[in-house]
Amino acid sequence: MPEKLDYKKHYKNLYQPKTVPAIVDVPKMKFIMVDGKGNPNEEAGEYAKAIELLYGLSYTIKMSNKSGKAPADFFDYVVPPLEGLWWTEEDRPFETGQKDKLIWTAMIRQPEFVTEEVFRWAVDELQKKKPELDTSKARLEEFEEGLCVQMMHLGPYDTEAVTVKAIDDFAISNGYVNAISEVLPDGHIRRHHELYLNDPRKTDPEKMKTVVRHPIRK
Repeated sequence: MPEKLDYKKHYKNLYQPKTVPAIVDVPKMKFIMVDGKGNPNEEAGEYAKAIELLYGLSYTIKMSNKSGKAPADFFDYVVPPLEGLWWTEEDRPFETGQKDKLIWTAMIRQPEFVTEEVFRWAVDELQKKKPELDTSKARLEEFEEGLCVQMMHLGPYDTEAVTVKAIDDFAISNGYVNAISEVLPDGHIRRHHELYLNDPRKTDPEKMKTVVRHPIRK
């Protein structure tokens, strides 16, 4: 049997950076996205519901071959990690201490074979299994982030300020400027971006691995 595609291993430049800043050009990818506001740590809050929805849809698509409903060009894969874009209404630099004021887009990358038709099918299937979920909040979008600086953050989310400063300082010292809040040609807005390589419910905070990524331009 062919080996499952594990995006984290196959695209190490995107998911496995070192603990020092580096420049990366992030290509166009497909994501299921859910928008929301508020403290992500709130139990049973908006963010928790968004994560349940994202994983519900992602695993419905992944397991479609088990029910004989695999879409055309389906291949087996590992569901990619959860990601998040974060900002505030004031559009200030990202601050972990302003959790109640956070605005976010939670998202999970999808394989190339996932079309709008496949996505709509997954929405219908999940709605039957979990009618309590508001599936109307999810959407399938392509997102091309472009030129960024990133590094691996080790430890709790609340200590990210040191990592954020390191990547921003690195960008400036290499002739780039921070492009957070810049509007891309397709209408997407470039944001503070995090990729979560661990499940915080099961991992010691000191052992957490989070890719922190900021958009930049010359």
